[in-house]
Amino acid sequence: MSDLPAAAATDDEDGVPVSQRIRERIKASRQRFHANDNIAGFIEPGELEGLLDEIAGKMRGVLESLVIDTENDHNTQDTARRVAKMYLHEVFRGRYVPQPAVTEFPNVEHLNELMIVGPITVRSACSHHFCPIMGRVWIGVMPNEHSDLIGLSKYARLAEWIMSRPQIQEEAVTQVADLLQDKISPDGLAIVMEADHFCMQWRGVKDMDSKMINSVMRGSFLKDPNLRREFLALVNNKKG
Repeated sequence: MSDLPAAAATDDEDGVPVSQRIRERIKASRQRFHANDNIAGFIEPGELEGLLDEIAGKMRGVLESLVIDTENDHNTQDTARRVAKMYLHEVFRGRYVPQPAVTEFPNVEHLNELMIVGPITVRSACSHHFCPIMGRVWIGVMPNEHSDLIGLSKYARLAEWIMSRPQIQEEAVTQVADLLQDKISPDGLAIVMEADHFCMQWRGVKDMDSKMINSVMRGSFLKDPNLRREFLALVNNKKG
């Protein structure tokens, strides 16, 4: 099966692929575009549709190299475009769309007690093998009188935006912490993530029981061992 029509649809009048135009803009701005970076600011209107066509065309090439008869196999005739849509609009959506709108409220009542949000279910994919990562996140916040507060659902939306990219769990948790620190400016911030990694369960050692748990502690959670213990105890209680 030829992928020429799809490839042609990705080019402008100069024959430059959409991905190359986006990449050149990023390089000109001297910005990173690692797997877990957001590049929405460099994508112009209409280019996501062209990028979808380009990915689908190249995915057809992958299927051909896997010696799959996509012309006659009814199960895989549209697989290339389905995979392209899945990556662009679902699994890796957090790379290609702007940060979700989040309304911030002043801490009028000067709240300064521990607040825990979770578990938030998160889904991602390992940068190494593009295998699924399925997990849960708990967020602890110690606000101060100058902190901005955000709605409960916004924690989930922001976490999903970060996780919907090819990720490494240790980096993902730090990215979530950096984003929330910037949004809320609390005295303390704590994040714990527990996840199943299909790169261990589906391939490699095929260990179905191992999970990865890691945490980030900022501010008062880092300095005050009693506060840290309280947060971890409450999280562990909810895990059970």
